[in-house]
Order: sequence, then C-alpha cells, then structure tokens
Amino acid sequence: MKTQKGFTLIELMIVVAIIAILAAIAIPQYQDYITKSQFSESQTVADGLKTPIVEYFNQTGSCPANGTGGIQATTSYAGKYVATAQTGGNTGPCTITVTFKATAGSISAPLKGATVTFTGDDKGGTFAWQCSSGVADKYKPQACRP
Repeated sequence: MKTQKGFTLIELMIVVAIIAILAAIAIPQYQDYITKSQFSESQTVADGLKTPIVEYFNQTGSCPANGTGGIQATTSYAGKYVATAQTGGNTGPCTITVTFKATAGSISAPLKGATVTFTGDDKGGTFAWQCSSGVADKYKPQACRP
C-alpha cells in the first residue's frame, strides 16, 4: 500500500480560498487605517499653530493672519500630506484651515484636496478649539466628529 505524501489539490485550493477571503477583508481595513493616520497630520500642524495664535489674541484681541504674529506663510506648514495651513479671523473666532495635497502620490484618495478647519474662540479666558471637515467621519479622530 502506498502512503500519501504532500497535499491534495483540493486542500491547496481551500487554503488559497481562505487567504483570498482574509485579504478581501484586511486590505480595505488597512486603507482606512492609513487614511486615518494621514489625517492626523492636519492636527499636528494645527497644534503647532494654536499656541502662537492664542498668545497673539491675548495680547492684541485679534487673530493673526499668515505672515503676522509669528505665523509663517501658508506653505511653510507643508508636510508629507498637508499642502498649506491658513490662519484667519479678525476679532474671533480664530481659524486654522489645513488643506491636504491634491496631487496623486502617497496621499489617500479621500483626503486629496480636502480641508480641515480648526475654529478657536475665547470663552472668557479659555480658548476652546473645534474641528470640522468634509472628510467622511470614519477617517476622522473623535475630536473632529460632530
């Protein structure tokens, strides 16, 4: 009697089918994870601007535009995924508008050319910041969801 060595064709096909099913689930989840991590760069850029904006507001009572109050030009805040960061507002609320790069490359499709607006308002000595964006909620951190 011969003993069987190795795997049969049906066993190999079952393994390939299982791997295909796992890949079909994992790839979209990984793409969502990548988009979320790229979105977080907008928060990092905005966090670097919040302190100088609040200091300028406390001293002058108005919001600094790019090029004033220690705030650099809009393109100075470009990152790997962020193209510009625009500051604005007059006497409040102060805004930071972060725009993602629109060109193809390493940025996720849902973020291409999208903007995130951080709105800061003086609440009687405390500056409170709100985040809003047109990007789908599943890509935004909890702080930017309604």
